[in-house]
Formats: sequence, structure tokens, C-alpha cells
Amino acid sequence: MILIFILIVVAITLFLVLLKHEIGKPASSVRSLNLPPGSYGWPVLGETMEFLRAGVDGAPEKFIKERIEKYESPQVFKTMLLGEPMAVLCGPTGNKFLFSNENKLVTVWWPDSVRKLLGPCIATSGGDEGRQMRRMMSYFVSPDAFTKLYIKTMDLVSQQHIKTHWQDKTEVKVFPTIKLYTFELACRLFMSLEDPEQISKLATLFNIFLKGLISVPVNFPGTRFYKAKKATSAIKKLLQEIVRQRRADLEKKVAIPTQDLLSHLLVSPDENGKFMSESVIVNNILMLLFAGHDTSSVAITMLMKNLAQLPDIYEKVLAEQNEIASLKEDGEYLQWEDIQKMRYSWNVVCETTRLSPPVIGAFREALEDINYAGYDIPKGWKLYWSASLTHIDSSSFPESTKFEPSRFEGSGPMPYTYVPFGGGPRMCLGKEFARLEIVIFLHNIIRRFRWKMQIPGEKISYDPMPTPVAGLPISLHPHTN
Repeated sequence: MILIFILIVVAITLFLVLLKHEIGKPASSVRSLNLPPGSYGWPVLGETMEFLRAGVDGAPEKFIKERIEKYESPQVFKTMLLGEPMAVLCGPTGNKFLFSNENKLVTVWWPDSVRKLLGPCIATSGGDEGRQMRRMMSYFVSPDAFTKLYIKTMDLVSQQHIKTHWQDKTEVKVFPTIKLYTFELACRLFMSLEDPEQISKLATLFNIFLKGLISVPVNFPGTRFYKAKKATSAIKKLLQEIVRQRRADLEKKVAIPTQDLLSHLLVSPDENGKFMSESVIVNNILMLLFAGHDTSSVAITMLMKNLAQLPDIYEKVLAEQNEIASLKEDGEYLQWEDIQKMRYSWNVVCETTRLSPPVIGAFREALEDINYAGYDIPKGWKLYWSASLTHIDSSSFPESTKFEPSRFEGSGPMPYTYVPFGGGPRMCLGKEFARLEIVIFLHNIIRRFRWKMQIPGEKISYDPMPTPVAGLPISLHPHTN
């Protein structure tokens, strides 16, 4: 009976995917248009497997480069990804077009797996709804919030984390250890959560959720999506309890409206006087916990990898951080003014995210028929832009595979050539938050240790973000003074 049930479920799932594919196929009217060159690939699957495999192999840009060369079309080509006909817009010109036409010609789009797991939130909502959410959250990513709410806590949590997980250790796996730091920080800053047991439980569930975020949305036991959906339900249940407890604390005046992002979302209406619903607050906290810790974990991990491989860069960063520390009293926390002095260190971080962007690209949907580079892109088609390909364009970055922080001196790269945080109205709200999170940890770790990679040349796989396959194990060597 179980086998029959499984076969029925698989058959139904396949039928639905095929049906969606047939619906999504270009109609005769579409075929009469001057579509970009390219191929839709295999029935049902399209070219999804090739797209994902390039990331797993550590070269997500390969999928795009191969098709640019094959179709001799450096600006745009068509494909079929995740069951959708799609135009891939290439390079700074494509980025500029998409970022400049947000909510005009295009809007945000995510694969079914992302939308089903996250639900309505700042990442998945476009138009007026998305703009309202961004406005409500904008204060908590502003310089005023950094100076009042974030820097001291980040410095404190960073030092405590290093003391607990790095000090007196001879070996550390960087990626999983860094995730502990960034997740605890996000929990504390966004919702004042400090209970280690609750944080640990949420972190475990998040790791399962992340594995299924970009996946085939087949809700069948054993699949990534099935596991991620169960984990997401558990996360949302825990967050719902936290939200309700905070609402009660605010009513009793045990908590204050300016305490953190959670309090702010509960007490602040939008410009129309409408309050965010409990479910949408939960969805947004879920999304921010993801965005506020996983991308930063990747950036810090790749930063430490580069510093281990480039001793001359390491020495320059160490000198800058030591100079900043020398001007402070013992036990004094970092201030906004100290962050502003970390110019070379930030250039090193920028070069790290150029070569290993935590988010390799993103999707949009055409709101109307579009003519781009002489080709027609029909309304409803999906569009994709690639940070990983843009960042190794030799016309924008000479010797593009070389690690060179000086690229970011002065005015830095030309617009739309460096896009690790996206661009336009949907540029990542957490850009400056990530900057603080990374350089404050860097300040504390580099002044305590040197480190060496235990697996030189360790493979980096994109699933969907760049991750060392063994977690980047390193040996730690404390400074003698």
C-alpha cells in the first residue's frame, strides 16, 4: 500500500509539473516575437540542472558564460529555469536596466520554493506593499540605529563569541562556527532573544530551512523542500510565541517600543495607519534572521579564507585594526567613528564579496512586454541578473580573478559593476548592518590570532551561497603579545 501511495503521489506531482510547463510554454503569439537567442532545454526541467550544477561545481558564472559564447549574445539570452521561460540579462547594462525599472517594467519574483516557505514579507512583496514594509524597517538599518542600538552589542557579542568558541582552541571550522556568531547577533538585535537554548533550537531549524530554500517545491517525505517546510513551520511557531509574548510585555510596559525591530513592528503603523499583521511580522523576522546571518556568515568565512592565503593583505588589515585599538582605552567598545577608519579593511571585504558574492544573482518578472537589446521579452516572463558574472567582467575589473583591494579606493568601481547587495529600490536594506557585523568581528579576531587553512585549495560550492565543502577548518595561532 505504501508503495502504491508513493507512486500515486509521484505521478500526480509529475502531472502538475508537466501541466505547469505546458502552461508556461511560449504560445504561438510568443513564438512570432523576436525572442532572445537560446534554448528552453529539456521538457519540464528546462536547463535547471545545468544552472544548479554550475554552482555546485563552484563556478555559477559558467552557465551564463557558456551560453553567451554559444549564442554570440553578450547582452541577453533565453532559457527555461525552475519551470519558467526566462531571459538572462548580462553585465552592468542588464543590471542597470533591471534596477532602474523596478516597479515599472519589472517586479520582484522568487521561485515557488522561496515564496511558499517565506510567505508575504519584505523579500517577496513588490509594489506598494513592498515599499510600505521597507519604510517601516528603514530606521533599524539607519546610521542612527547603528550608533544607538548596534555597535556596542555587536562588539560585545563578538568578543564573547571568540572567548567561547575560539580562545584556547587549536583548530576551528570557520563556517559553522561563524554561523553561531551571526545568528546569535541577529536574534539579539532583531528581537532581544538571549536564551541560548532557544537560539540553538532556532539555529538548527534554520539550517534545514536554508537547504530547501532554492529547491524543487515537491512536498514529499525525504525531499529538501519537505524537510524545509517542516522546519519553517516549527520556526514560525516559535517566532509566533515570541511575538505574542512581546505584545503582552508591551501592554504591561515591561518592554519598550524602541527596544528592537520586533517592538517597532508591533507598535508602528504604516503611513495609512495600518498595522502589520502578526503572520507578516513573523514572516519578516524569519526573512531578516536569514538575511541578517547567512549572507554575513558566508562573507566572513570567505574573508578569513582570503586572509589565510594572502599574508601581505593580512598584515595590512592587522596594522589598521591595531592602530584603531591603540587609540582606545582598555575595555572601551568600538564607536561609529572607529568603523569609519576601517577603510582598507572594508576594501578587503568588498574585494572578497566581489570574487565570492554571497548572493550570486536574483530574479524579476516582466510586468509588461519589454523590448531589450533589440529582442522581445513577453509580459510574465522571468528575468535573471548575475552578480557572479558581472564581478569577473575584465572590462570592469582588469585581471578580474586577482585579489586587489585597491579597486575600491576613491570612488570605487563604476555603477552597476559591483552588485553584491543588488541595486535600485530593492537594494539590500541590510548592507550597512552587514558591514558592521563583518568589520567588528574582523577587528576582534585578527588582533587575537593568525590562522592557516588545513585544506589548501578547499573546494567552494554554491548551494546556493558559496560554502567551503569541509567548513574551512583552520589552525589557530594566538599572537604572542
